[in-house]
Amino acid sequence: MNDDISRRGLLGLGLAAAALPTLGRAQGDGVGFAVVGLGKLSLGQIVPGFAHCRSARLAALVSGHAENANRLAAEHKLPARSVYGYEDFDRIAADPRIEVVYIVLPNFLHAEYTIRALKAGKHVLCEKPMATSVGDAERMIAAAKAANRKLMIAYRCHYEPLNLYAMRKMRAGALGRPRLVVTNMGRQSDLSDPSDAWRLDLVKSGGGALTDMGIYGINGARYLLNEEPVEVRAWAQTDRRDPRFQTVEDMIAWEFRFPSGALSTGTTSFDQAGTMAWEVYGTSGKMNADPGCFYGGNRLVLGGMPGEREPKIVEIDQFAREMDWMADVVRGRAPMVSPGEEGLQDMRLMHAILESVARGGATVRTAWNYRRAVDPATAVPA
Repeated sequence: MNDDISRRGLLGLGLAAAALPTLGRAQGDGVGFAVVGLGKLSLGQIVPGFAHCRSARLAALVSGHAENANRLAAEHKLPARSVYGYEDFDRIAADPRIEVVYIVLPNFLHAEYTIRALKAGKHVLCEKPMATSVGDAERMIAAAKAANRKLMIAYRCHYEPLNLYAMRKMRAGALGRPRLVVTNMGRQSDLSDPSDAWRLDLVKSGGGALTDMGIYGINGARYLLNEEPVEVRAWAQTDRRDPRFQTVEDMIAWEFRFPSGALSTGTTSFDQAGTMAWEVYGTSGKMNADPGCFYGGNRLVLGGMPGEREPKIVEIDQFAREMDWMADVVRGRAPMVSPGEEGLQDMRLMHAILESVARGGATVRTAWNYRRAVDPATAVPA
């Protein structure tokens, strides 16, 4: 999700980028990206991911720590002028090497730097959650339209082979009529870790575990069913004596109802053993992905249907695939699969979940007539 994500500590279960083959792309080829924010996610996944890109290339770094940024630039053979600070960020407008700005900052900074990048004439790839409020998400979309630039939200599971395989199974009716999607996304948080401290701050994160981990379950239920929920009920269980949970909820559970009659139950917590798992039950089959949303090492088990019980799914560098897709969108070679409107829909749903929690589990209507413009199952190659 953001600049210095500690939730990525689940990430040791994933695939190291260095273990993947490079594509031998020459320096200077492809669409130039500026990475804004050099925390754990950028250093561990995004910057290394450029080595495996075919359409995207690293062109600039933006950081508040010039020494670290200059060292990283040198390692990647970038000139000194490719390093920017936050105080001179707007100078990117005059840098033709930068076509896309990748926002990898804490949530509360997403809107500001997205809008500034768009005003500078750059396309934007922004980590999720899109923002900390519905209003900020709407301003980001409006800014992209005003600038006539692309705004993509970094929903990497839209491009990840296991999740795409599952989507296609669902669309083909392999499970029969979908009845239930269950998601559980959570981990232990640590207030002494600076990258967790802001996630445990409601103003800076927008919602604690819900916006950090729960968003995977919310978006996952939607792309698996290819439907939008029409109502939600939600509840929270939080020990306010725990210093981590002074402004955010700990465990949140919700139930979505979909137009087809399918239900989705989701849970998220910042005080549980780490997991990113989902399962789907249909009238004649089921699927279980545990884990289902890690950077690598995801595993899918099928039941009640013909074929392989545990299909072999090729691992990829998920961040390289995502950045390449954005580059192809900019070049007009691919449709926009994860637009700002997709991020806005999740923002509205998370707001509805928190509203229901505040109202003691009351039903909140979510039938806003949103329709996904492009289905990843049909748009993204296997």
